[in-house]
Amino acid sequence: MKKVLALSGLCLLASAALAQPGRPASAGLAANQVQVAGGRLAGATAPSGIHEFKGIPYAAPPVGPRRWQAPQPAQPWKGVRPATQFGPRAMQLPLFGDMNFRSNGVSEDCLYLNVWTGAKAASEKRPVLVYFYGGGFVAGDGSEPRYDGEALAKDGIVTVTVNYRLGVFGFLAHPELTKESPHHASGNYGLLDQQAAVQWVKKNIAAFGGDPAHITIAGESAGSWSVSAQMAAPATKDLLVGAIAESGSLLGLQPLLTLAQGEQAGVAFGTSLGASTLAALRALPAQQVLEATGKPGAPRFSPLVDGYFLPKQPTEIFAAGQQAHVPLLVGWNSQESGYQGLLGSAAPTVENYRTAVQKLYGDQSAEALRQYPAATDAEVEQAATNLASDRFIAYSTWKLADAQIQTGGKPVYRYLYARPRPAMTPEMGNATANLAGGVTRNAGAAAPAPPAKGAVHSAEIEYALGNLSTNKVFAWTPEDYQVSKIMQGYFANFIKTGNPNGAGLPQWPAASQQNGQYLRLDVKTQALPDQTRSRYQFLEQHASK
Repeated sequence: MKKVLALSGLCLLASAALAQPGRPASAGLAANQVQVAGGRLAGATAPSGIHEFKGIPYAAPPVGPRRWQAPQPAQPWKGVRPATQFGPRAMQLPLFGDMNFRSNGVSEDCLYLNVWTGAKAASEKRPVLVYFYGGGFVAGDGSEPRYDGEALAKDGIVTVTVNYRLGVFGFLAHPELTKESPHHASGNYGLLDQQAAVQWVKKNIAAFGGDPAHITIAGESAGSWSVSAQMAAPATKDLLVGAIAESGSLLGLQPLLTLAQGEQAGVAFGTSLGASTLAALRALPAQQVLEATGKPGAPRFSPLVDGYFLPKQPTEIFAAGQQAHVPLLVGWNSQESGYQGLLGSAAPTVENYRTAVQKLYGDQSAEALRQYPAATDAEVEQAATNLASDRFIAYSTWKLADAQIQTGGKPVYRYLYARPRPAMTPEMGNATANLAGGVTRNAGAAAPAPPAKGAVHSAEIEYALGNLSTNKVFAWTPEDYQVSKIMQGYFANFIKTGNPNGAGLPQWPAASQQNGQYLRLDVKTQALPDQTRSRYQFLEQHASK
């Protein structure tokens, strides 16, 4: 019997390999096989019936002379390429020890994407979501279980996660790189990878039953910064029908580095490695280059205004209305940073709070305290949490929403995610929960950390994408699953129609300068009037001085 099954499987693979691109896509999907530009792929089917295609090359490996070049087309392959294992994750240091990867190791050869689809035929033309992972542009991977696309695929959405270059490999600028570039630009390779992935999806997603004319991009933290970047990028913005930005954008309180500044940092970094030329930098082993970025004083490599991918500062692009004119679902969490982000190790007292605010805002500290008031020690913790969260990431997210309302010409749906994670499971023992979903084990028998009072940075991801069950750290309750059902419903509706509203969901009004409403997502989800606009205007005015 086993021999019969093996022979039948070989026959199936052989017939697929001989199939021409014109072969009906329905036959391919039914057999977990699709034809894309590079060749034929063989995926797998989950128990739910969702087809999974992992580790699909969307660009050539950026190695050797292609290190620090814009992504090049993937080389075609012969026969049937297995697509059942996630591709390697981008070069990165183990900065977030609780990140949970399903990929097989770290490599410069990292430009792969993954597709989940419930379609049975290409003719279905299901809406498409392309999701960019977070991790500060220095860590992360499309294989992380919290980004798994199966749940949204069961909702009728073809879901894609994308690997892109990180850190020095994704964002190094250098005068020699600028000179060799046909666009006279360097840096932003990670963003160019994302752009190439969206372009690949546009050309190939029909084979998976997706609609190439209906692509929404989404991401959290650095993934959300990436969403704002792709909305601003001239070569990406017209490929999109919608955008979802969870906690962050490039429209921050400080402008991005210029190309000249990035080049200067790149030269200094090369010099620190004894590599005074681009050829010498490219000749260095990838691991040596990576480890150098973790040394004290090493520059942080991140998006910059390169004159090509980003021709101007993102704030200028949005102010001029030159970004993608698409519906935007955007928001942040109620505890993006703790009060320690402002007070450090100091106790949350009125005296310590006022001292910290005075140090930051000087002669504007009275206005800062009016915007973030705390008359008693009991009020300091929340006021300091609000100010630290706004300075860290909420302001830039607010600015993205506000700019899109003013010049985007399409509805903007703003949320505040406020559901704290539940207690950890007993199996976790004495541990501290971390942002990426894992834990840090504590030595000794110290008392467990108190439960979070708000939704910490990244806490919403598993809820929004329907992946609570993939996270074994927390003792999820029926209320958590109810919040997840509501949030996933909003996301799915928005991806399908550009409007998150639908049957069984509390009404979510589009934001505007007039009504200033937002949706507070929690066990009780409801639309509320915005009371915080003056906070962000104050931060903006202070930053401009």
